[in-house]
Amino acid sequence: MRPSEIIARLRDAEALAQAAPTQSDLLDPALVAEGRLREAAVLIPIVTYPERPAVLLTLRAAHLNAHSGQVAFPGGRIEPGETPEAAALREAAEEVGLDPRIPEIVGRLPEHLTGTGFRVTPVVGLVPPPLAIAPDPAEVELAFEYPLDVVLDPEAPRRERAEFRGRAREFWVWPHPRHTIWGATAAMLVNLARVLRA
Repeated sequence: MRPSEIIARLRDAEALAQAAPTQSDLLDPALVAEGRLREAAVLIPIVTYPERPAVLLTLRAAHLNAHSGQVAFPGGRIEPGETPEAAALREAAEEVGLDPRIPEIVGRLPEHLTGTGFRVTPVVGLVPPPLAIAPDPAEVELAFEYPLDVVLDPEAPRRERAEFRGRAREFWVWPHPRHTIWGATAAMLVNLARVLRA
């Protein structure tokens, strides 16, 4: 998929309508009702290799208090006065050393509400190769690329069920030979796929 096609889909109302806001089934409805969700943003960096574009993902460091060892997009809280785009670029610079001047921001996906009480805005940015990053070991154990052609494959993601805190949960999982891509990251990848396949 060419960068021009990605941009066109992310700026097309009909394509964007294929995606919808998502939320964790662990989210406390009171947080939403009382307006106590915290604002956050992630960068979905698409590295625009001519032959095989890829999405940049991170494996969070094992020693972190929250979501340790999970696959994630670079991102975090939106600071006062920041836009989601500015927060996503700042966090990507802090976590993986991605120069914030490099990504071309091309759009947003619908928000995702996490079970930990965050309203996350996914910001999509195109990153030209070669990719120059330096992950911060305090936050990121590994940065790796996930082929965009897998994201575009409607057969790739699957729904799984598991018991957590005494209740059954359903969630998306994307295939990978070494890492489990699930939860908020998987849900946002599903929305990206829906928009790009539109």
